[in-house]
Amino acid sequence: MPVLANSQQTDAYKPDYSIPKTIPSYKLAWHDEFNYTGKPDTMNWTYEKGFVRNEELQWYQPDNANCDNGVLVIEGKKEQVANPYYTAGSKDWRRNRQYAEYTSACIETRGLQQFGYGRFEIRARIDTSLGAWPAIWSLGVKGQWPSNGEVDIMEFYRVNNAPTILANVAWGTAKQYVAKWNTQRTPLAHFLEHDKDWPAKFHVWRMDWSKDSINLYLDDELLNTTLLSKTLNADSTNPFMQPQYLLLNLAIGQNGGDPTRAKFPIKYEVDYVRYYKKEND
Repeated sequence: MPVLANSQQTDAYKPDYSIPKTIPSYKLAWHDEFNYTGKPDTMNWTYEKGFVRNEELQWYQPDNANCDNGVLVIEGKKEQVANPYYTAGSKDWRRNRQYAEYTSACIETRGLQQFGYGRFEIRARIDTSLGAWPAIWSLGVKGQWPSNGEVDIMEFYRVNNAPTILANVAWGTAKQYVAKWNTQRTPLAHFLEHDKDWPAKFHVWRMDWSKDSINLYLDDELLNTTLLSKTLNADSTNPFMQPQYLLLNLAIGQNGGDPTRAKFPIKYEVDYVRYYKKEND
């Protein structure tokens, strides 16, 4: 792979092979550049499998996550897979579907890499097709959702039929499995007004996480600020005082919309994931 000086202008349409930039008062603590061919590095990533959440349409499987030409490619495919857990008449959505009609992948650092306060930068190109629901997100390593804390550095899906970029933070309430959300929704049209070619380009999503706040950015535009003085669970614990692990996934259907007329495969490309830790922390 070519290695470029990190001062060279990056081509928004192509993977960035330059060395990670230096950031004053931060040090690069962990990163995956995906500059290799084959499966995601097993020192960093593991997989979710099967039907997992939100009654989404896709069957998660490792086959759909591969690294090539400097990027991680997560592919959503229209293909039928038999559900080995199928049980006729079951009320569990994970079991009452005899087949999945779509496949995709979710990779995560759970149990392998975890992170504290610092800066996260993820360069990615998302497919904005109807049906696609790509995400970059993190979860607290301990506790039941949502009291373990969730940060959606990036989600893309339809809100009232309008393509939308979301930046969210969630924590627990007194009701089990019911979250308190700080959600910021920015219509894709906002970005298209400035750049009609936006979907064809790579973009940098960023989280700055400190003991005081979580700030979420897209190409240096601040989308969401969450004060950690507000993110208290019902028992007064704060989920963002513990480490988190990262997830990269492409869901199909549900919030993403009806994928029936989408052109498959749907491709979600991640150029790199970088975590910078504050020096002296």
